[in-house]
Amino acid sequence: MAVSLPELTGDYVLDIAHSRIGFVARHAMVTKVRGAFLQFEGTAHLDGADPARSTGQVVIKAESIDTGVEQRDQHLRTNDFLDVPNFPEITFRSTAVEVRSDTDYRVTGDLTVKDTTRPVTIDFEYTGNAVDPYGNLRVGLEGSVTISRKEFGVTWNAALEGGGVLVGDKIVLEFDISAIKQG
Repeated sequence: MAVSLPELTGDYVLDIAHSRIGFVARHAMVTKVRGAFLQFEGTAHLDGADPARSTGQVVIKAESIDTGVEQRDQHLRTNDFLDVPNFPEITFRSTAVEVRSDTDYRVTGDLTVKDTTRPVTIDFEYTGNAVDPYGNLRVGLEGSVTISRKEFGVTWNAALEGGGVLVGDKIVLEFDISAIKQG
């Protein structure tokens, strides 16, 4: 049974087993590589009466990057890309929430990658809420944002013989979130 928006007010923890933080990058100018971060944690405070007062934060373990190809994942963990030994976490902390409709929200916050922090704005769709078989109130959100990896100091690339580069600058970050109300 779904609950009303005001009843959603409270503190939430991301359900890691039912959430995904993924990405899409252009490769060799002709195809896309998809991947995800397998280890992350996050919390949120939802204000059902005034959603603009809601907040959220996520901490991602950079070493958990997974594209399904171990050799590529190892390269992504090096200084060429994420420099995991020196910057083990990627973080996002919200700074503002804009209500666009009953189901659409724009969340602005500070994204930090490789010790570079920049504001990003993520469009989220509220996909609903439900009480699971264990009595937990869950909310669902789906969102995405396109960022420039170069703006975060991730600049490695290789020129292609016919022109262009091996790795595109634009990265799409994808968020499929299931959060559980605490208390």
